[in-house]
Amino acid sequence: MYGNTPYAGRPGDEEVPELSPAARRALQEGVSDVERATRRFLPDDYQVGSRVGQSNSGPQVTISVRPPVGNPVSAGFTPDMESEEDLIPVEDVDEVARGLAASAALQVKQAIGDDVPPMAR
Repeated sequence: MYGNTPYAGRPGDEEVPELSPAARRALQEGVSDVERATRRFLPDDYQVGSRVGQSNSGPQVTISVRPPVGNPVSAGFTPDMESEEDLIPVEDVDEVARGLAASAALQVKQAIGDDVPPMAR
């Protein structure tokens, strides 16, 4: 009966890691690298933004892309707080940027559909 509670124990009992000011700056720099890489894959009509925040499990990073038509897409992840100098690994920067760009392009394709007449003969 009590096994399906959404938490184990009382809320707020577990310790949530906080970001130091230096770690927050390093994380924001890493997020800006992901933003730049995402913009590199997309035309200027797409808006790319990010947010560094705090969740119940610790620091949370969200990067969002708003295509010119269709629904916005976002990727959120929790950085590895054990390694302060490499909060967002280089391989993750490229992977997240490519995934967001592909998802945003797919949103545009799905919004437009196949009803667009050909522009050339």
